[in-house]
This record gives sequence, C-alpha cells and structure tokens, in this order.
Amino acid sequence: MQAGVSDGSFADMESTPHPLTPAARQLVERFRSGDPLALARCITRVENQTAGFEDLLHELHDGVGRARRVGLTGPPGAGKSTLTAAVARLLRDRGETVGIVAVDPSSPFTGGALLGDRVRMDGLATEPGIFIRSMASRGSRGGLATTTREAADLMDAFGFDHILLETVGVGQSELEVATNADSTVVVLVPESGDGIQAMKAGLMEVADLFVVNKADRPGADRLKKEIEVVQAIRAGNPMAAAPAHHGVDLSALATRGPAEGRSAAPDESAEPFADWEAPVLKCSASAGEGVAELVDRLDLHFEWLQSTGMLAEQRRLAALEHTRRVLERSVQRRAAALWEEWVGDASFREDLAEASPYEIARALANRLGGSPG
Repeated sequence: MQAGVSDGSFADMESTPHPLTPAARQLVERFRSGDPLALARCITRVENQTAGFEDLLHELHDGVGRARRVGLTGPPGAGKSTLTAAVARLLRDRGETVGIVAVDPSSPFTGGALLGDRVRMDGLATEPGIFIRSMASRGSRGGLATTTREAADLMDAFGFDHILLETVGVGQSELEVATNADSTVVVLVPESGDGIQAMKAGLMEVADLFVVNKADRPGADRLKKEIEVVQAIRAGNPMAAAPAHHGVDLSALATRGPAEGRSAAPDESAEPFADWEAPVLKCSASAGEGVAELVDRLDLHFEWLQSTGMLAEQRRLAALEHTRRVLERSVQRRAAALWEEWVGDASFREDLAEASPYEIARALANRLGGSPG
C-alpha cells in the first residue's frame, strides 16, 4: 500500500494476524464457552504481553462493544475501592453482571504491587456474576496500566454487562481513564484538601459525575459547594451556584429572561439535547448511603450519551487512541529488540567513538523503516 493513500479498506495491507497456536485456540474455545478461568488466563497473557497476545485479542475482538464502562478516579484514600465494590454489588442485585479492573501502583524498585484494591474487594471475589482483576500500573503515569483497556475488552467480549475501571489513585495526572470509559466518576473526600485545587488541573474536565465520598465527615457540604462553584465558573455562569445573601437568591438572576425575569421565547434553532451537567453527589460507600443515587445517575448519563450520539463518538475516539497506542507498542518492541542487537555487538563502542548519538539513532531508525526526523 502506498504511503499516505487509503481506499478505506485493509485488504491490501499486510495486517493478517498470525494463526493461533493449538493451545491458544483451545483457550479461546474455553473463553467462548464461558469459563472464567480462561478469561483470567487470557488477561494474564495480555498483561505479560506473552507471544501471540495481540493475535488472541484480534480473535476475540468481535465480541467487544456491548458492555457499559465506568471509570472511577480520584486521589488516594478517597474510598474508590469501597465505592467500586458498593456499585458492583448494587448492579449485581439488579441481576446484571460486572467485571472490575482495579489498578494499583507499582513499586519503582521491584516493579511489584500490593494489589490492596483486591484485598478491599475480597467480599465480592466469590460472588457469582462478578469478576475482579487487579493489575499493577507498571510505570504508567495515566492512572491505568498500559493493558487495562485490553483487559476490559476481554471482559466485554466475555459478556459482562458492566465494566468498572478503578484507577491507581495518583491525583491530577490520571486522566487516561476518560478515554477508556463511557462515564467517568471523580471521587473526592472532605479531607482531601482544597477542592478547587484538586479540580483545576484536569480532573474537572474528565468528570461526568462527582462523588463526595465519606460524606458523614465534616466539610462534605463545603466541598460539594466548592465543586459546584467551580463548575458554574467554567460554564460561564458564576452566579448559578452563588449562595443566597440577605434573602436574595443570586442564582435566580442567572436564569432570568430579558423582560423583568420573564423567560424569552424558546429558541427553535437550539440544539435538541441539552449539555450534560456533571452532578455532585454525596455518598458514604462504606455504609451504602448514596450508592443507589449514583447508579441511577450513571444510568441517566448513559441514556444521554445514547440519545445525543455521543456514545458512538466517544467510543470511536477511544478506538482511535487505542490503535495509536498499539502501534506505538509495536514500534517500541521492535526498537527494543534492535537496541539489544546493537548493544550486544562489540562494535557499538566503535560507533559511539566515531559518530554522534543522532547519527546512530538515525541509522537504527532507518533499519526500522523510518527516520527520527
């Protein structure tokens, strides 16, 4: 296929996956028959990037796209695991199945992880219809492990109705969850500090719902109000969340029409669907309080996504981003193999003595079929 030219088909591209090994084929058959152990082994192959894991994912990709995906993110200690477990239990009570991917931070020294999220959800481990997979972040800085999306895809293909993605809890940097979930829940707690500081650097943009967890603690109402004020400011309507003063509700001014408070005539050219305004909910997950309302709001958000066409658009963009990451991963693997080959040859010392790093990098890149520019 000529570079830069596309006829909308992959028929002329050398992208045919390798045939599965007999062992992998047997694993796929067990997976399709509903064996949860086969699902666990498929995820392990993906997480460890075992040879042929992308061919396995390709084989099962036809079942992806049916599950609703919810991401739960926020700072450490916000109670994300407890809330995830409470949401899963309520969904299960409705007769729906739930897959959970819980990501824990990896040690910078050993690369391992405590997987404490799994410990906190241990009560769900034997629940029929619920499947929990804990993963180490393995150095990923976006709040999710690099293979989290693919683990969720496998759960989706397996037939789960809902997939809950709980991030590692690294604070303002964990925005990757928004590209992997249909709905993103940002979880905060009253003692997490300055609520506005927590909001302003990214999490505000990815939230479809805010949850003030551990709402029985002092400061919950104040944090809820802070989030609402920040939302109103971002929406260009700073008075919408303003408190009443001397008996005058300033928020009413924000909704007044042009003639002494009367509403203007409806604008027939307006968009048929209103924008989604992320609600701010109070919850105490450990006591089960507020969880039902959260699930109801998640249902409403999913219905809004469907009715506006945003669901298809979000998923298209997510697939595009995932394709880019798969491509980058493939190139990185090839580059790592080429690097090991070059360093394993004693002549690399001679190369370093005679050429600049840029010349060497360009020569190595050319062997990959490209140039670093």
